[in-house]
Amino acid sequence: MKILLVSPNTESVNMPVYPVGLHLVAEAVQNSGHQAMTMDMFEHPDPWAALESMVHDFQPDAVGISIRNIDDQSRKNTQFFLRKSREVVRGIRRLTSVPVIVGGAGYSIFPDSGLDYLEADMGLAGEGEIALPALLQAMEGTRRYEQVPGLHLPRIGAAGLKRLTSNLDSCPLPGPERLERSRVLDETFWMPYQTRRGCPLDCSYCSTGSIEGRVIRHRDPDAVAANLLDFQKSGVRRVFFVDNTFNLPRRYAKELCRSMIRTGLDLTWCAIVYPKYMDRELAELMARAGCSQVSLGFESGSPPILAALNKRFTPDEVRHSSDCLAAAGIRRMGFLLLGGPGETRQTVEQSLEFAESLHLEALKITVGIRIYPATRLAGQAREEGLIRPQDPLLHPRFYLNPELSEWLPEYVRAWSAERPGLVLP
Repeated sequence: MKILLVSPNTESVNMPVYPVGLHLVAEAVQNSGHQAMTMDMFEHPDPWAALESMVHDFQPDAVGISIRNIDDQSRKNTQFFLRKSREVVRGIRRLTSVPVIVGGAGYSIFPDSGLDYLEADMGLAGEGEIALPALLQAMEGTRRYEQVPGLHLPRIGAAGLKRLTSNLDSCPLPGPERLERSRVLDETFWMPYQTRRGCPLDCSYCSTGSIEGRVIRHRDPDAVAANLLDFQKSGVRRVFFVDNTFNLPRRYAKELCRSMIRTGLDLTWCAIVYPKYMDRELAELMARAGCSQVSLGFESGSPPILAALNKRFTPDEVRHSSDCLAAAGIRRMGFLLLGGPGETRQTVEQSLEFAESLHLEALKITVGIRIYPATRLAGQAREEGLIRPQDPLLHPRFYLNPELSEWLPEYVRAWSAERPGLVLP
């Protein structure tokens, strides 16, 4: 069978998004004996004309659409990306009568409400490298539809149980041959790369468990380093490790850095670091391997608020992690998430004072927390009457302590204005 895989994103919130997941799924589809063509709508000056041309020339038997982000997670002037994705689904229907399948990380959080909104024929929640080849088998008649992992159907819901691979090395690695040359030549481009999936930390607001599961699975570090060398040879110079927590497990993070050093990589990279499992050896290894910057999401400097968010670290551990990274010469971008359950004026002031004391290179402050289904925060919001019991939360809803709703945004704006070199817009 032939399948056209489309990334409908044309936004560049924070940084342009490269659909690496789409290419991983394409590799898995081809490895299972089918033909796959990918289209990144971001790359085309006239994406609709390019889409029409691809459908006409390739004549796919099905079209898959990857949904990475639902919205921009901003409480003020929220951008809801699914409207554009639904227009892509409708546009495809005008071009061809073949089935339209949706999947991806964002879709996997909302498998039923997302499928209904997008008006697609089928949805695949979970890892597409496993699910899509299985679905193509079902469409050929060699597998039963209920055996397709994570399959969702309109008006029926889950038709197949979601399943995640226990061996991430069984999934194909991305290849540089699918990387558009314009990306490589763009000096602002950071190539996203994932070495592990799953997170057991269960922060109160986080959707990662719904997407990747709560068991950490990782790739062989030597295979990762060799794959990154292929990308380097193709011209890639900057990599963004999108692993939810680069330093968890800490032993694996050290092994990965050593493999990158042994391979002789000359890449600059950044990563997301959990502000607890850090020591000077790891920070120094990261710097030697090419790490120039990390995202340090400590979210609060108040112990009661950290506990309310189910964070498993203390302010002292945040400071230790920050100091280790600074000593290794790695830039730190801190993140604060203000206005959640239990937040008060005093805890806000405590968090801002704490963040400033870390002497970070940059700080991003978010007021209000995006509420996702199947999280502790969603349960709290329902108990407090902030959201309706039946709200699927597909359209963005935010938790902001009602007692702070007027004071907090203005206070943060004024505090940030006094520190223009620290706080990012």
